[in-house]
Amino acid sequence: MKSKIVIVDENDEIIDYKDRGSLSKEDIYRVSALWITNSHNEILLARRHHTKSHHPRKLGPAVAGTVEKRETYRNNIIKEAEEELGLKNIKPKLGPKVKVDNEYHHFIQWYTLNIDKEIDEFEIQESEVEEIKWFSPEEIKKQLKENPKEFTPAIKEYFKLSYMKQQ
Repeated sequence: MKSKIVIVDENDEIIDYKDRGSLSKEDIYRVSALWITNSHNEILLARRHHTKSHHPRKLGPAVAGTVEKRETYRNNIIKEAEEELGLKNIKPKLGPKVKVDNEYHHFIQWYTLNIDKEIDEFEIQESEVEEIKWFSPEEIKKQLKENPKEFTPAIKEYFKLSYMKQQ
């Protein structure tokens, strides 16, 4: 049985549920994303698996997931963090919610988490994530300028939102 994806209107109000894989280009859905940093001010990014339908092999947030029926943004990101990186009992902080309109239409509810772990301490779900890596903000800024196609659109926007205003 396919999972049901939450479909919302322009105000992020639930209007329907659709089977995963049956969304139309007009559908607006919900995504939760986790921005993970460490005490060295590094940012953990994940390279999406090459089989992903949206933005395969692109660098994106360390954790992200599409909100399903009977889930909130918050319990979705907690579930995804455990599935994708093996993080248990996390308490992510609420970040901004943004509407994304590119080839896909969705609301992203961002969460933040500060954690000190080495890369080999994470348990990567290989069907979702090909690799993870800690980046300095300077590295991301440079890579966004030199290789923007390496990143999901969400990372570009969130990085600008969170880091560029600090400059």
